[in-house]
Amino acid sequence: MAKKMAIIASKGTLDMAYPPFILASTAAALGFEVQVFFTFYGLQLLRKDLSSVMISPLANPAMPMPVPMPVVVQMLPGMESMATMMMKQKLKKHGVASLQELREVCIEAGVKFIACQMTVDLFEFDKSEFIDGVEWGGAAMFLGFAGETDICLFV
Repeated sequence: MAKKMAIIASKGTLDMAYPPFILASTAAALGFEVQVFFTFYGLQLLRKDLSSVMISPLANPAMPMPVPMPVVVQMLPGMESMATMMMKQKLKKHGVASLQELREVCIEAGVKFIACQMTVDLFEFDKSEFIDGVEWGGAAMFLGFAGETDICLFV
């Protein structure tokens, strides 16, 4: 019987988008049955267009910057866009797959993506904004699977 892994993806920033996709695709490649439950801001990762996924240097003290920046500088307009651009360049330079590529690998490997219906309703999202193949469900649906897993992670 295959091992099972459940992941809860609750954040939609660039730095928090990579862990659920990397872990899910790796587990699937190792033969795990994998489900990822996207809730609250994590739903951004299931949108057709991932261009709005950004990273913020503000309140992210572990973010390595080429030059140390005081908090007041991190708050300036344009810093989020600059930090996002720098991170994307770094990822590309080191051959790290893009979010779109990682998401596609997950889909091709059979990872099941579940969008939290309550969050979709709460934020009044239209289901047409999301990629094909997403399942819609609530916590009870996800917990039915998560309760039988070998590994369950909250990201």
